[in-house]
Amino acid sequence: MSPVETQMRREVREIPVAVQRLLDHGSADIRRAASAIRARDPAFMISVARGSSDHVATYLKYAAELLTGTPIASVGPSIASIYKRQLQLTGGVCLSVSQSGKSPDIFDMTRMARDGGALTVAMTNTPASPLAGVADHTLALHAGPELSVAATKTFVNSAVAGVWLLAEWAEDATLCAAIQDLPNRLEAAIGMDWSAAKDALGGRNSIFCLGRGPAYAISNEAALKFKETCQIHAESYSSAEVLHGPVSIVDRGFPVIAFAAADEAEAALAEVADEIAQKGATVFGTTSKLQHATSLPTERTGHPLTDPIALIASFYATVEQVATARGIDPDAPRHLKKVTETR
Repeated sequence: MSPVETQMRREVREIPVAVQRLLDHGSADIRRAASAIRARDPAFMISVARGSSDHVATYLKYAAELLTGTPIASVGPSIASIYKRQLQLTGGVCLSVSQSGKSPDIFDMTRMARDGGALTVAMTNTPASPLAGVADHTLALHAGPELSVAATKTFVNSAVAGVWLLAEWAEDATLCAAIQDLPNRLEAAIGMDWSAAKDALGGRNSIFCLGRGPAYAISNEAALKFKETCQIHAESYSSAEVLHGPVSIVDRGFPVIAFAAADEAEAALAEVADEIAQKGATVFGTTSKLQHATSLPTERTGHPLTDPIALIASFYATVEQVATARGIDPDAPRHLKKVTETR
């Protein structure tokens, strides 16, 4: 634990409470939106987001495709905000994710999607925001105020709200039960001891983060947080891609963290992690299937689609410690501000 508790650390500790608040107060809106999606029976969906919110959208892309068989494509907001184009989206669903709901390009793209025939669903922590005003359905995140520049509990609540929406749409009772149990699982996940991975970073200024399937989104978010809070050059790769070139820069002691859920991709990711470890890298993974890399203690959630949410909670607790050990204030990363209003 940091000698002086940062705002980021306090907000990480609030994650289980924030998720419980969403479960207590978000049900009606999520079920209404799920019912509307089920009635539309979309052949496709699009997502609109940037930054950490776009990593949530990546997680939901895999979740939707695995759970419902409905493909999701990420559409660049600049198509509407800069290029002023109109997409034909009749019969589709647009899922917009923005913690603040204030970014003009997310707003413009959501409005364009609605005008183009899509059912629009916005997830935001600010229900009175411009984004909420333009969407057919708004899912309030109920995360409470988030003061640290680094998003943590809003990311988690966005992921929970999104996968809950999908679970209600698919009427998947097993996944719904796992979601209801998440506050307990996240409390345990925050307490996982990943100090071995923290210590392995030492003075290293580069790291690879790996994932596959829904956990690839967590790899993306982890790499962003390493850059944002620790000033570490971090790159995220699918474990299916990292051996196709990027592995060439790995030298002895090069740190790697592989994020694995308990799903069909776990064994394949473990094989890649072990192969990189045999090349001399210092590799950690959230799986017990490793032979050469080091397993990190992991809280499983009872469903492979909610496992990634516990993984990011464990990571957030660790990356805050990495930042403070380096003498960096994770609450106020240089060059950054809390809300980025991109046009």
